[in-house]
Amino acid sequence: MALPIVHYNDPVLRKRGARVTGFDSALARLAADMVDTMHLAEGIGLAAQQVGHALQLCVVDLRGMKKEFAWELDGGRPPLDLLMPLALVNPSVLPLPSEETLYEEGCLSFPGIRGDIARPDTVRVAYQDLHGVPHALFCNGLFGRCIQHEVDHLNGVLFIDRMAKKVRAGLDDDIKALAKTTRAKAPA
Repeated sequence: MALPIVHYNDPVLRKRGARVTGFDSALARLAADMVDTMHLAEGIGLAAQQVGHALQLCVVDLRGMKKEFAWELDGGRPPLDLLMPLALVNPSVLPLPSEETLYEEGCLSFPGIRGDIARPDTVRVAYQDLHGVPHALFCNGLFGRCIQHEVDHLNGVLFIDRMAKKVRAGLDDDIKALAKTTRAKAPA
């Protein structure tokens, strides 16, 4: 079931997610609903904060994207179709020595707003799956970038925080208009 997506200036987007300790059917249902929401919005990643839950949970699905990235999960390379959609619980990201790349990012919580962000190309991600089983994922390119973007959300960091001042300045009017719209729709 698709959930409503929270837009910028909703306070939940700035909340650090609580660590997940219960690996139960409610967590699995939330992850499945997040995947449905992400697909309906034509996104490739979604964090729990973006659907109003301050939890350390995000989902990613890069099927259908050009596979200009590499990955290794727990020492193997499972086919992407078996790996995705991927739910990451309590993830932590460690940038690995690699070239920093500049790429235009968007965000489902910032409809229509896009900007260039510099991020490390290769990362190691330690996370748990929906059953609490720990995993180690190494990835680069769009896969690594997507996970970094979503894990930022889990820590209350937004992609506009990562933009160079010049890039952000060019988007300020759109960001302020979105914030105003979000405030106007907030319950009194």
